[in-house]
Amino acid sequence: MAQTKAHRKKRQVATFIVLMLLWEAGSESIHYSVLEETESGTFVANLTKDLGLRMGELAARGARIVFKGNRQPLQLDPQTYDLLLNEKLDREELCGSTEPCVLAFQVLLENPLQFFQAALRVRDINDHAPEFPTREMLLKISEITTPGKIFPLKMAQDLDAGSNSLQSYVISSNSHFHVLTRSRSDGRKFPELVLDKALDREEEPELRLTLTALDGGSPPRSGTTEIQIRVLDSNDNAPEFAQELYEAQVPENGSLGSLVITVSARDLDAGTFGEISYALFQVDDVNQPFEIHPNTGEIRLKKTLDFEEFQSYHVDVEATDGGGLSGKCSIVIKILDVNDNAPELTMSSLISPIPENLPEMIVAVFSVSDADSGNNQQVICSIDDNLPFLLRPSVENFYTLVTEGPLDRESRAEYNITITVTDLGTPRLKTQHNITVLVSDVNDNAPAFTQTSYTLFVRENNSPALHIGSVSATDRDAGANAQVTYSLLPPQDPHLPLAALVSINADNGQLFALRALDYEALQALEFRVGATDRGSPALSSQALVRVLVLDANDNAPFVLYPLQNGSAPCTELVPRAAEPGYLVSKVVAVDGDSGQNAWLSYQLLKATEPGLFGVWAHNGEVRTARLLSERDAAKHRLVVLVKDNGEPPLSASVTLHVLLVDGFSQPYLPLPEAAADPAQADPLTVYLVIALASVSSLFLFSVLAFIAVRLCRRGRAASLGGCSVPEGHFPGHLVDVSGTGTLSHSYQYEVCLTGGSGTNEFKFLKPILPNFPPQVTGREMEENPTLRNSFPFS
Repeated sequence: MAQTKAHRKKRQVATFIVLMLLWEAGSESIHYSVLEETESGTFVANLTKDLGLRMGELAARGARIVFKGNRQPLQLDPQTYDLLLNEKLDREELCGSTEPCVLAFQVLLENPLQFFQAALRVRDINDHAPEFPTREMLLKISEITTPGKIFPLKMAQDLDAGSNSLQSYVISSNSHFHVLTRSRSDGRKFPELVLDKALDREEEPELRLTLTALDGGSPPRSGTTEIQIRVLDSNDNAPEFAQELYEAQVPENGSLGSLVITVSARDLDAGTFGEISYALFQVDDVNQPFEIHPNTGEIRLKKTLDFEEFQSYHVDVEATDGGGLSGKCSIVIKILDVNDNAPELTMSSLISPIPENLPEMIVAVFSVSDADSGNNQQVICSIDDNLPFLLRPSVENFYTLVTEGPLDRESRAEYNITITVTDLGTPRLKTQHNITVLVSDVNDNAPAFTQTSYTLFVRENNSPALHIGSVSATDRDAGANAQVTYSLLPPQDPHLPLAALVSINADNGQLFALRALDYEALQALEFRVGATDRGSPALSSQALVRVLVLDANDNAPFVLYPLQNGSAPCTELVPRAAEPGYLVSKVVAVDGDSGQNAWLSYQLLKATEPGLFGVWAHNGEVRTARLLSERDAAKHRLVVLVKDNGEPPLSASVTLHVLLVDGFSQPYLPLPEAAADPAQADPLTVYLVIALASVSSLFLFSVLAFIAVRLCRRGRAASLGGCSVPEGHFPGHLVDVSGTGTLSHSYQYEVCLTGGSGTNEFKFLKPILPNFPPQVTGREMEENPTLRNSFPFS
């Protein structure tokens, strides 16, 4: 028992010393001001200079701004620690009609603990115009009313404060009335209409005036309403209340429908002119929680009251007799506070986990408040006695939760602390706030990957930033020691641009391809991924990742021969005496893909005369399908389609021009598409063509004669890569195209017909002496069924 008393006395002495040390810090208050609607991020003050601290001391001591509640109007610049606006403030939303609008806050320095009191005043700007509750007012005035009579009018409302609030009323020009601006007990301005000149119903039974409310802003804002005045016949007496000002009190927890006060007025007139009805004058006020009985004058509660929102109400009541005359009184209703708000706890700082080996460490900083008033607002704060923590009161209802001594994680790694805040009202209300404090661990486990190696697949031509897979590692530690960060390790090949090909999400290990991959350039990519925890010291591990690129059919076949370069293509010359299966030409194409995507097939897409020529589907050889005759046209246009085996398949086409000839004695062969107009031909060009043809014919005749002596009757015409030779002068194997899709280089002579500019000429290329293997004749094809049957005809 004695030990318990000594322990409590020790705690009281410690609390008293802390309060004495912190009193100086909380004794002075710094005041700032800012205009409402100022943009977020606006500079407010140099907090370091105002607090008299050294440069960088705010950051070193863990400074923070603490407001009551969850709203934080101010913030500290993370770089300079200047005081900045955290949000655009609305004075009317924050303080309503209260002026000045002051928000108290504290500057908290955590290490060592110190408080500075401060306040932010939000200054009003003229951002609201006066507004009348209705667009039109109706007044009924007897024609016998004497000049000087005052008629109260409904006042306008302006949400601004100070000089920006409503200041005066004016009325449109007329000969009967002027308006006065009066002030109520709460400072609000209301208008009164004064009769200057007697009315005459027979002369003017109705008047319409415009009432304007002006505020004091610069420039001023205004609001208007229309006053309709009906002139009544004689009604000598207006209703009069027993007193002009009534006062009443009602508790904020008053039940709906309860009686607040009863007002009474009398009228000396008789009959309908003496019958009185009551009404609230400012019935459209959104804050009006009362209603009045029109016959008895009883004012009752129609909405729930809240002392914390409004402490009093100013109510105007109008009594009107049967003749239209009225009287007015005012009621001030004060709201009595009851203990209907539980205390609130706002946690400013909570440190968890905490090291197990540090004594007297600050775990949490929080503030307590109660929206009630008087004793209902006073609070006490406590925690359980069986915990190794202490609550130390500070200034302005701030508390700190500190460790009583060093903690032992091995005996207990987690504490659940309940902070109880109780007010002193009747009945007492309390709030409990639970916090969990963890004791920190040491970093003794490295992250471990779920697999030692990962194999990922991605199809080429992928979209950039494509998610191609994930790696995952876990850490057996707790807290920050178990938080893993992923990274790409430098590749073993310094020339591999790994950072330009792949990226990894540092938080979840997701891998992304940064750009489209090309199977033809890169089939596989191998690299290592590291996983590092955030402990101190940091521990890490690594895993191998293999990315295999899958081929896609992204390359269309490319025709190598014959070339299609935009000019008139070469013409293949075929002798009319050629037998079926005669090799006219060969289409050679390649595909940049691999596998079945690069398997090519050939087919005859279009032909001038179907059935005359055929295309070998596997090697692109174009051959005659039957015997030629004199009735066959001399000029033929063939379109050959080359298609790969991809999904979807890609294709290309090439155009061949074939010219049937009887021999090679013609000095001039016209083009299939181009027929020059003799009237437009250039004479010089014609002379040059004739000269060139003569020289070429002489040279060609000499070569052919030499060949004819050696070959006798074995020679037959064959086409060579867009070039043709006449039958009987060249053997058929001169255009020898291998089945592998490449052209043979055993060219003997090349004759091309070219055009495109309106002139025709022969082109003689590469005269080379040949090696002559035996020629395959039509009879040999008939005797060899394998050769004949392997050639499909279109």
